[in-house]
Amino acid sequence: MSANSLQTLANAGKGESTRTLLRVIILFLIAGASISSRLFSVIRFESIIHEFDPWFNFRATKYLVANGFYKFWDWFDDRTWHPLGRVTGGTLYPGLMVTSGAIYHALRALTIPVDIRNICVMLAPAFSGLTAYAAYLLTNEMTPSSSAGLLAAAFMGIAPGYISRSVAGSYDNEAIAIFLLVFTFYLWIKALKQGSMLWGALCALFYGYMVASWGGYAFITCLLPLHAFVLICMGRYSTRLYVAYTTWYALGTLASMQIPFVGFLPVKTSEHMPALGIFGFLQLLAFLDYVRSAIPSRQYQTFLWLFAGGTFGIGLLALVVATSAGVIAPWSGRFYSLWDTGYAKIHIPIIASVSEHQPTAWPAFFFDLNFLIFLFPAGVYLCFQELADEHVFIVVYAVFGSYFAGVMVRLMLTLTPVVCVAAAIAVASVLDTYLKADSPAPEGHQSEEGSDATTKKAAKSTLKSTSKPVVGIYSYLSKGIVVGAFTIYLLMFVRHCTWVTSNAYSSPSVVLASRLADGSQHIIDDYREAYQWLRQNTKEDAKIMSWWDYGYQIGGMADRPTLVDNNTWNNTHIATVGKAMSSREEVSYPIMRQHEVDYVLVVFGGLLGYSGDDINKFLWMVRIAEGIWPDEVKEREFFTPRGEYRVDEGATETMKNSLMYKMSYYNYNTLFPPGQAQDRVRGVRLPDVGPTLNVLDEAFTSENWIIRIYKVKDLDNFGRDHASAAAFDRGIKKKKGTKKRVARQLRIE
Repeated sequence: MSANSLQTLANAGKGESTRTLLRVIILFLIAGASISSRLFSVIRFESIIHEFDPWFNFRATKYLVANGFYKFWDWFDDRTWHPLGRVTGGTLYPGLMVTSGAIYHALRALTIPVDIRNICVMLAPAFSGLTAYAAYLLTNEMTPSSSAGLLAAAFMGIAPGYISRSVAGSYDNEAIAIFLLVFTFYLWIKALKQGSMLWGALCALFYGYMVASWGGYAFITCLLPLHAFVLICMGRYSTRLYVAYTTWYALGTLASMQIPFVGFLPVKTSEHMPALGIFGFLQLLAFLDYVRSAIPSRQYQTFLWLFAGGTFGIGLLALVVATSAGVIAPWSGRFYSLWDTGYAKIHIPIIASVSEHQPTAWPAFFFDLNFLIFLFPAGVYLCFQELADEHVFIVVYAVFGSYFAGVMVRLMLTLTPVVCVAAAIAVASVLDTYLKADSPAPEGHQSEEGSDATTKKAAKSTLKSTSKPVVGIYSYLSKGIVVGAFTIYLLMFVRHCTWVTSNAYSSPSVVLASRLADGSQHIIDDYREAYQWLRQNTKEDAKIMSWWDYGYQIGGMADRPTLVDNNTWNNTHIATVGKAMSSREEVSYPIMRQHEVDYVLVVFGGLLGYSGDDINKFLWMVRIAEGIWPDEVKEREFFTPRGEYRVDEGATETMKNSLMYKMSYYNYNTLFPPGQAQDRVRGVRLPDVGPTLNVLDEAFTSENWIIRIYKVKDLDNFGRDHASAAAFDRGIKKKKGTKKRVARQLRIE
């Protein structure tokens, strides 16, 4: 080998090393940007857990760290869902808590003093950097251009569609689940391209981790079989597909069944049947492939049709019989609501009452994805140009994810990764073309690598002779315009992501902020003020009744037993609370006494203009209660004859007499001059005379009247010892001197 050849190889190796170093530095910078963009809440407020579900996760993590894994696994929590309790260890996805606990113990083993709360607060930002790297790896499997992978990592790191559930303090399952989702897809593509059992086993391992972390694992469980099925329909069945899918399904299903909350669901529920069906179908195809090599082709065709048709018919019949017999559970209400957006509101109102289960509004796509939503179809189109197995995956993922993101706001999370990957492919394709100093040769005239000098000269002369139309497209002016335009778009995208993250997704729900007339920030801390009052001024076993939205926060911050919480596993128990809130006092009081309620908590935003209060949620309480007691609770009675939902003078008598209405507006008139009391959320003037309460005493009202807590009176122990309604009547007369008639009997289911 000549000296020139050795020098050329050395220069090439040095250039590749430089590019690798640059990629590593850029990925670290992207990870830093991902983490930094999620710290606005800590900087503006403090290191605090956000929202509702994260408070339960935080409480469970503290229990795990304090008591160890085995006690956590068998944990029965008697301070929730009073008097039922909850088998907590067997009704949660433990991946999030175990991850935080493992990090905590690892840091402590390294003698690094750290509080478990700070780990929980910072877990989501830390995993966002890993998610960006996973997006880089996945994109690199789609295209040889490393710039596409870097762009995908950058998009994934700052896209609001992902940031919405991964800011500091958002200690929810999605904090680690999106990383596991993207990384599992990367491992699936590697296993498929190489036909490797090792990569398939790694894919199954991370799939099992995903199952332990988030109920959204069903998205993977359905998407991978769909991808395999599409490849089979395209005539792309191969040994690689068989090895990858069989390894993933066999090991992944076994791993998922180790989670108590999942158990035998992978072989007993309809949501998992597509994965099982494709597994069986691949075994059939492998068997037929073997038979084809052993018998003549004409006989094989007859055998193929008879065998395939018989197997399909028997399998379908077995599925129908097993479902009818109850061996395989039918589709759940959550899955039905994905196909029929009106199903939950009619049949399961508790699902429809959750805001993140509503259909996605069109502006939300631009708000969460910005200009990526326009580049997304272009990237999918470029995948069609090659349409290798991995590109088919992106196409299937794009269609599948787009539909489900459209029918449920929460599933924008699952769409964001494929949008980032496809958009990165589109942007990289443009920039890789227009950032080259030399104009590309027309198709058919580019020289092959390794061709002789004569061929290269001929190609160059041909390019010169045909370069006039190319120069107009790839001139320095056009290149500057295209690159400049994309640079501006990218800068605007960064600015949009930063603004959305800072203003829309970085405010903890337990701490509100407003602006004063001089522009300074004013902190509204009513939630923590009320929960601290409960912790300091009530007995440790005092039972708190509130709507289920606040159960996790009461348990986490006030450390008091609750009747219902955000787990929503018992619809009847939640309906009981809804009935108590929506009924007259003489109906509500026995319910509270039978459930040993000591305090009732309501959220009221009429003074401050806080729209997320219980009056705005009240109709969902009525609907859920009506689903259990249709003869006793009727939604139409809360509407005026003209179909209006009102809280002013025109409100219905049913509305005015409900416990929720009375608790919200009790003594509210005293804050205003006579006859001028206003509800600033509903924008109406309230009646001159406010409601009165006979069975509750006002115990606490927060500074801005957002949280109101009432103590349940002890009236002859009615309900606790199942006394008659007459005892309740005597208690009312004794304390208030009234002659109200009360109900004689109460049926509680």
